[in-house]
Amino acid sequence: MNAYFAHETAVIDEGCDIGEGTKIWHFSHIMPNCKIGKNCNIGQNVVVSPEVILGNNVKVQNNVSIYTGVICEDDVFLGPSMVFTNVINPRSAVNRRNQYAKTIVKKGASIGANATIVCGHDIGEYAFIGAGAVVTKTVPAYALVVGNPARQIGWMSEYGHRLEFDENNMAVCPESGDKYILENNTVKKISK
Repeated sequence: MNAYFAHETAVIDEGCDIGEGTKIWHFSHIMPNCKIGKNCNIGQNVVVSPEVILGNNVKVQNNVSIYTGVICEDDVFLGPSMVFTNVINPRSAVNRRNQYAKTIVKKGASIGANATIVCGHDIGEYAFIGAGAVVTKTVPAYALVVGNPARQIGWMSEYGHRLEFDENNMAVCPESGDKYILENNTVKKISK
């Protein structure tokens, strides 16, 4: 018996390593040699391409495509119908399978519905990618980015609240009480 749940319509290919407590829902396809951590939720109609790595507690909403070259660390949220790419210059008649670019989504990051992550651009820890954004460059930790092309408009707490920094470059998350400091255009959590 599997330590994970897969709906009867899900297709799971050979060589996958799927963690305990993970749920894979209707019409999703987990392709060969994927590594999916514990307590993940893979929504309906999701494609996880060969050799993708998902950490623990990753939430993948419906209609998401995760292509070869993507690594998601623990606690990542992938919103409905968002998509990754893995080739910078695709052509139908040109095989570029040996040119897949890597994209790493760091711990706790959230990517909104219908966002596109152009390959080769990492997403920092606890970054927040707004719905419909098109990410064409690396996103710093805790950054809030929106638009096409995506541009940074602020900073987010680990609980997903926009941070408002005072004259001393300090901010407090209104939900958790965690304190953050902004130095040299970099945000760090300093205490609770």
